[in-house]
Amino acid sequence: MRLRRIVYAVMVSRWAPDARERLETAALDLFVENGYEETTVAQIADRAGLNRATFFRHFADKREVLFGGEDVLAGLFGDAIQGASPEATPSECLHAALVAAGAAMTPQQRAKAAQRVLVVAANTEVQERGLLKHARIAGSISGALRARGADELTARLGAEVGMLAFRIAVERWMESDDDEPFALHAAAALSELLTRAAEFDSRSAIPELTRGKAAVAVPARTPRRSWETDERHPP
Repeated sequence: MRLRRIVYAVMVSRWAPDARERLETAALDLFVENGYEETTVAQIADRAGLNRATFFRHFADKREVLFGGEDVLAGLFGDAIQGASPEATPSECLHAALVAAGAAMTPQQRAKAAQRVLVVAANTEVQERGLLKHARIAGSISGALRARGADELTARLGAEVGMLAFRIAVERWMESDDDEPFALHAAAALSELLTRAAEFDSRSAIPELTRGKAAVAVPARTPRRSWETDERHPP
């Protein structure tokens, strides 16, 4: 009977409700400490106080630790756009999507985001996986816009603008020294992008070519003398 109680206690710890978060924290710490390639699933599970089976219940492989949250973001973006008011413009839909993404971008996730950047920057294979995940988010945005009646070009443009605003917001959010929520950074980034886009037809958007550059001196042409223009009159 005593043995059964011990085994039961171990099983409870393996099924801890915060297992995914513990695995994620352990993996990111090990990736930064030892390198992504050198870190094994067994080491991650051991650091988290869990086992390999628990790891694979939450992640398909160790790369998913870095990008598993992208699936959540894709759902948040898509649901927010589809749930926006029927009268909402595409830009208003993007604003709603970026604000909704703030639910996944918590203060606790900010430190992990910085760790992800370091790990991804050091590994080409991981970068390729990240591009696929980002493409899924973009696809979620464009699909939701099309579902609202946007044409293909508008939907694709919306996805590109939305993803660029998201990346800019993430950069500013990670660099920020205060606890300003991600949603505010995202709204500001989108607003700036839309403003810049509206200025594309303005000449003031592009400085004059000579502004800020040293003028290039062009030597004056010396008038040719008569004997240089007429061989009949040598000097």
